[in-house]
Amino acid sequence: MVVSQAYRHNNTSVSLVNYHLVWCPKRRRKVLVNEVERDLRALLQQQAAELDCNILALEIMPDHVHLFVNCPPTKAPSDIMFFLKGYTSRLLREKYPHLNRMSSLWTRSYFVSTAGNVSSATIERYISKQKTR
Repeated sequence: MVVSQAYRHNNTSVSLVNYHLVWCPKRRRKVLVNEVERDLRALLQQQAAELDCNILALEIMPDHVHLFVNCPPTKAPSDIMFFLKGYTSRLLREKYPHLNRMSSLWTRSYFVSTAGNVSSATIERYISKQKTR
């Protein structure tokens, strides 16, 4: 699902902002499988589009999510995580009652890194190989 990494041009700015985001379910439970994984993938794509972010790479493991995303410079990583985790938690917990047994779907913590220290291709390769490890 690689989207072109062209610079974003606005009236007053030009930017290329890529974030590598990782987060996990509460107590690292392995609940992101089968239909939950499929629906989470669709919800993340839907919410990213609404936030004007382009998903460059996405890998959902049973106990965590890797997301590499290109965002406008007006969106802070903490805001992106707030919207992605809140939106997906609410809709997944409505659809799958077994997720309601958890006090919350996601932990409050997350990892974020910019693509400044390594190339975008390196991060995409890392994420794509997660399930083959």
